[in-house]
Amino acid sequence: MSRLSRVLLGVLVALGLVQVAAAPAQAAVPNRWGYAYVNIPSGVPSLAHQAGSWPAGFNVSVTPGVPGETVVRFPQIAGPGGVVHATAVYDGPVICQVAKWMPVGTDIVALVRCHQFGTGTPQAVPFTVTYSESSGAMGGPATAAFGYIHYNAGIISQYNSAGAANIVSVLGVGWYKVTLPGLGFTAPAGNIQVTAVNDLVPARCKVVAWSPGTAAQQAEVRCFNAANAAQNSGFSFTYQRERNINGRWVPPKAFAYTFDHTPANPGPYAPAPVGVNYNSQGAVNTVQSSGLGLRLVTFPKVGYPIDHVQVTAFGNTPAYCNLQTVWLTSGGVAYVRNVVCWNSTTRANNASFVSYTSTQ
Repeated sequence: MSRLSRVLLGVLVALGLVQVAAAPAQAAVPNRWGYAYVNIPSGVPSLAHQAGSWPAGFNVSVTPGVPGETVVRFPQIAGPGGVVHATAVYDGPVICQVAKWMPVGTDIVALVRCHQFGTGTPQAVPFTVTYSESSGAMGGPATAAFGYIHYNAGIISQYNSAGAANIVSVLGVGWYKVTLPGLGFTAPAGNIQVTAVNDLVPARCKVVAWSPGTAAQQAEVRCFNAANAAQNSGFSFTYQRERNINGRWVPPKAFAYTFDHTPANPGPYAPAPVGVNYNSQGAVNTVQSSGLGLRLVTFPKVGYPIDHVQVTAFGNTPAYCNLQTVWLTSGGVAYVRNVVCWNSTTRANNASFVSYTSTQ
């Protein structure tokens, strides 16, 4: 093709008069993924808790950014769109959010910022972070479903395993209704993770309502500022059902999630119905109290290195939840000790979604 022809084609494409075929979607879901537990300010974080679709010999690396910010580099998985989630791993009233992420050369670079509740003062703390990007058909059992949205005054990127277009409606200041058509089920089932995405100010987002139906999954997300005031914000939203947090199925064979919807129950109890308390090995996950605002979550038969955990608070209050410390595995059992929830700066019992996965 001559240079003039290429220029004319470019003009026609820009005007929408000619469409260029998109690159073929990859058959597997996800196309690319990675996760890490970031426990150091600079260097290569814990190898016991990082994995991804990058080639052997590469690792996640981190460097400090602005105060309270960590720049996370996922190697060799650069691509478009996707979602990022982060959870603070800290025994204190601190919140972590994602500022932004983008491809840089062959890598995905995500900026995670953490701040103190109330003041919004930047505070660098350990955290978990995960990235995934999907396209095309998902495959696997018919009961499985997976979808995500990156929203920021409009849907920036999305995926829906039923091939439908996801919807976000604005209900008020910092209040959003998310609809995932085609991902409904005959009973409540699955898990939801939400993370604030904001490059301008401290923010946090959570799930305040969930309406699982046969035609679609619907949930309401509310976002707040550094304290408890409603605030418009971008967010990442992921729904998983019989898939891990990145949309993977086989492998891994070892993953689980639960919805601790009765946080006043001293336990141990198994959240019901069974669809919200899924274990890929058929075991029964349990939740019990470790004290006010502290919940010990046990995932039997799936606890293997190299693994990952994400947590999201649930309920129509500004309460929020983190991981108190890093989880552990023993004899094939994963122990999340503990999910810690806060009402302002005081520990408080609060419902939460918890998602665990390993590379097994």
